[in-house]
Amino acid sequence: MERCKPAVPLAGKYRLVDIPISNCINSDINRIFLLTQFHTASLHRHIQNTFHFDPFGGGFVDILSAEQTEKTSDWYQGTADAVRRNLQHLRNFPHEFVLILSGDQLYRMDFRKIIEQHIATGADVTLAAVPFPVSKVEGLGLMRVGDDLAISEFVEKPKDPKIIAGLAISEKLQARLANASDEKHCLASMGIYVFNRKALADALDNQMTDFGKEVIPSLLGQKKLYAHVFEGYWEDIGTVKAFFDANLALAHPLPPFNFFDQTAPIYTQDRYLPPSKINKCVFDYAVFGDGSILEDSTVTHCLLGIRSIVRAGSVLKDVVMMGADYYETDDELQANLAAGRPHIGVGAGSHIEHAIIDKNARIGTGVKILAAGKPDGEYPHGIIIRDGVLVIPKGMVVPDGFVL
Repeated sequence: MERCKPAVPLAGKYRLVDIPISNCINSDINRIFLLTQFHTASLHRHIQNTFHFDPFGGGFVDILSAEQTEKTSDWYQGTADAVRRNLQHLRNFPHEFVLILSGDQLYRMDFRKIIEQHIATGADVTLAAVPFPVSKVEGLGLMRVGDDLAISEFVEKPKDPKIIAGLAISEKLQARLANASDEKHCLASMGIYVFNRKALADALDNQMTDFGKEVIPSLLGQKKLYAHVFEGYWEDIGTVKAFFDANLALAHPLPPFNFFDQTAPIYTQDRYLPPSKINKCVFDYAVFGDGSILEDSTVTHCLLGIRSIVRAGSVLKDVVMMGADYYETDDELQANLAAGRPHIGVGAGSHIEHAIIDKNARIGTGVKILAAGKPDGEYPHGIIIRDGVLVIPKGMVVPDGFVL
């Protein structure tokens, strides 16, 4: 693990952190604080190389890393603890509201709408919520709301079916949903919160460390809490399988998340890479990042990141390939050849299915790696299988002829 989740590559050319920042920019929010802690080097580089605001608008993306102070010497203990330790930085700017977001979710949202509702209802705190059928709410924080969307109960990740059923929204409220169905629905927290300035200070005037588990439940009956219903696509990319599925879904003809929507673009680093170069390949549902090179291969239901190289005779199926951070020079190619070390990318005649290939991985010629039928665990050459998905970690070397 060499990077935090917000820095994980997404959709061939983006990073996960580009999503919330782009949503802010598209919502006319340009004062953004990014709270970071572990494995942040690549995240910091990406932010510094990507988000530059003109000096006249007062906008910025300011990185606030966990740090030792006179009062604290440990790491952030949770989401609420991270915000608490940085309230002093927020106070330097005039504001009435604070919008708190997660860095590992895929969605497109106009935050002006939730803020407008927050003001209209006179709420102290507003939680963005996605309606889910009761059969699909496992692992989510659920809330009980009235028909006016006032929150009367919040339960973090309940497992008891009776408790879940008791949190279902009313028939009247369900009928208002755009995608209403016969199955009962609950409102699940997206981990997106709007706080009044004073309400946030009051909520964090304690030792609670997490918003969902502690802070939000503690405010019930003390503050006015409302839900804002969001019915667009939303995916919490918190697991290997969720990341894998969300990326492969982008290769579909009509993906659930539309990166082609120019009314609300997703911004990322401009790398000035050349167009991808493709020679005699067969494709079916595939996405390619800039600067890729593919030779006489078959690529089915795959997403390939920037500078991906796939050599002749290879077969990729259900693969998320993150690409590379650089191209090898001629001298490096010759040195690797002399040392029997594979080049970056997928070597000739290799066959890979149901896998994530992280950046700068070197896969030799004639390699065959298939996840089907294999249990989760660790395998030779650093390969792992998690959530049923085979992962070749960043920079790993898989020698010629290896079979798994």
